[in-house]
Amino acid sequence: MEIEVLKQNGKSDSKISLLDSIFNQEFNHDLVHQLINTYIHNGHQRTKGQKNRSAVRGGGKKPWKQKGTGRARAGTIRSPIWRGGGMTFANVYQDLKPKKINKKMYRSAMRSIWSLLAEEGRLIILDDLKIEEPVKSSQVKTLLSDLGLNSALFVVASNEKNFVKASKNLAECKVQTINSLNPSALLQATNVVLTSETLDKLSEVLL
Repeated sequence: MEIEVLKQNGKSDSKISLLDSIFNQEFNHDLVHQLINTYIHNGHQRTKGQKNRSAVRGGGKKPWKQKGTGRARAGTIRSPIWRGGGMTFANVYQDLKPKKINKKMYRSAMRSIWSLLAEEGRLIILDDLKIEEPVKSSQVKTLLSDLGLNSALFVVASNEKNFVKASKNLAECKVQTINSLNPSALLQATNVVLTSETLDKLSEVLL
């Protein structure tokens, strides 16, 4: 499969052949689904926890006797209907073990995702990506405008520090490095932009 390589100003520079072993694979829906589920599950902090009536502190003694006071019967001051009581349907903290997916399955699922992006024409290749000043978000906006994109996900090499800093405040521009790809974000992205250097590193990772 051949694809055009663009310059930063949006003009065509040359053409490049994409590896069939990465960008021309049949989409494996079940495997991609397993990868995304694993990624989302392992991304949870697992710090959420609420206390039910048995976990909240205090309330061991019956507040008043069962009969004769004229008040409603109560067994504990930590009832969910009392101020300071436990939650009725508490989300009790669970120490869930992280899910695992082996390297062969991960690479196969990622190849399926990249193949889908190439097939649907959502893949854009740049010859180079240079941002002179990291504080200039306007340079990133100009880049998107020249490429004719309203929004894009850029997958860069780990050394593109200026571009990462310049795009931090832009909601329409998301950046990921080749070593920390989010498969869910890749599937949801309207356009995915790679450089020739990133494309070579991607081939090393997925083959």
